[in-house]
Amino acid sequence: MHERQESVAVFGGGCFWCTEAVFKMLRGVSKVEPGYAGGRTEHPTYEEVSTGKTGHAECVAVTYDPGQVAYRTLLTIFFASHDPTTLDRQGADVGSQYRSAVFYTTPTQRDEAEAFIREIDESAEMGDRVVTEVAPLEKFWPAEDYHKDYYARNKSAGYCQVVINPKLEKVQHQFADLLKEIDE
Repeated sequence: MHERQESVAVFGGGCFWCTEAVFKMLRGVSKVEPGYAGGRTEHPTYEEVSTGKTGHAECVAVTYDPGQVAYRTLLTIFFASHDPTTLDRQGADVGSQYRSAVFYTTPTQRDEAEAFIREIDESAEMGDRVVTEVAPLEKFWPAEDYHKDYYARNKSAGYCQVVINPKLEKVQHQFADLLKEIDE
């Protein structure tokens, strides 16, 4: 019998409501928690992070079973679900708190993220270069409870309809074989 051994990956890809909703769809992912990482403020709040002065990025901590989903697959979904070539911006969300970032928890994650970025840059010779930050995870600060499962609780909200739904549809279309069954 397969003993579940979970790992954690931390990604910042703009608004954490979007990123959380994307990763919650994936098979092998048991938990996705929105939060903050990469800054200098202890116990940051959403209001503080929103100013762009804390150094933190909105992120998600993705708990996953590497026996079911590889870290490289998580990187593929991460890079496909946001624009990693735009500095400190995702759509209308602007500021360092919305930067593209991979906060690695192991040297292997660092190496895989750096190699993945090189592959993207090499495959897009004439395109924009990836500006995704790759940095060690020093501390992950969970977001306030009202941010957790935001999309699931607010599907009819304007932001969810206009921003999150198109991202989910893109992932569902491109990566259907990686998604959880409806009843999982």
